[in-house]
Amino acid sequence: MRLGAIDCGTNSIRLLIAEAQPTDNGIQLKDLERQMKIVRLGKGVDATGWLAKESLERTFAATRDYAALLKEYGVKQVRFAATSATRDAGNRDIFTRGIQDILGIEPEVITGTEEAELSFAGALSSVGNTGETTLVVDLGGGSTEFVLGNQKGVLAARSVDIGCVRLTERHISSDPPNVSQVARVIADTDKALATALGTVDLSATQRIVGVAGTVTTVAAHALGLESYDPARIDRADICIKDISKAAADMVAMTSAQRSKLGYMHDGRVDVIPAGSVIWARIVERVSAMTGGAVISALASEKDILDGLALSVASRAGL
Repeated sequence: MRLGAIDCGTNSIRLLIAEAQPTDNGIQLKDLERQMKIVRLGKGVDATGWLAKESLERTFAATRDYAALLKEYGVKQVRFAATSATRDAGNRDIFTRGIQDILGIEPEVITGTEEAELSFAGALSSVGNTGETTLVVDLGGGSTEFVLGNQKGVLAARSVDIGCVRLTERHISSDPPNVSQVARVIADTDKALATALGTVDLSATQRIVGVAGTVTTVAAHALGLESYDPARIDRADICIKDISKAAADMVAMTSAQRSKLGYMHDGRVDVIPAGSVIWARIVERVSAMTGGAVISALASEKDILDGLALSVASRAGL
């Protein structure tokens, strides 16, 4: 079965076209096309509560490109999910109408809980379900999802309003960021962790898996890559001390210096300092909550986009 999935977040919009086949271990996806475009849909939403006209236009243009690819591949089964920025926007009806006009399907503005569950399914399709109690952290542009589960499935999940775009717009105003700006990002991350703890027992974590662009970019830096290499990044087990060092490096660099890194996407240059600080703080705090039992975190190239594709296959009866 050929299917499509589109994940529209605060910073990027991504497409997956895949062949889905049932196996003894569940549904297996074979990528035919995987694309990502930085459209910054959520630019300014934290402050204004509205999707900007230029952000909508960038997103619609990217969606038209994806619609052409879906037609080229003959894909009939497609799921489009929008997350944090669209959930928060007072004019999201303009967005949903525009997407429906382009694709002919109604986009789903999914809840934080569903976003977390889809991210968990996508991440585990990469790193495997070993039976350990696994915390999947999906660090996006506008929100971060914490989902705890094991081989029986999801145990608890919580979405909180921190992300690389949101906290950059809220706190980062110099290049490079100064100490007080970084301290405010850490403070917001600590508040979000306290909120997540109301639902998710982070101390029960036996394995951390991080997904999305901030996590994989930090992994690329920690691995010393000269260019972005998904095969090297996927399932890479990075020591927490190396994640913290990578975050410190990102904060110390100027935008011009970060833009010269071979693995750095242009659309991530300005938001990676805040994003890397959030990621480092999360893994440091979760490690402490486990009494130091967890000393590393896995990076996964598969995430909510793969979870969406798996859900399309499941809905189709595979």
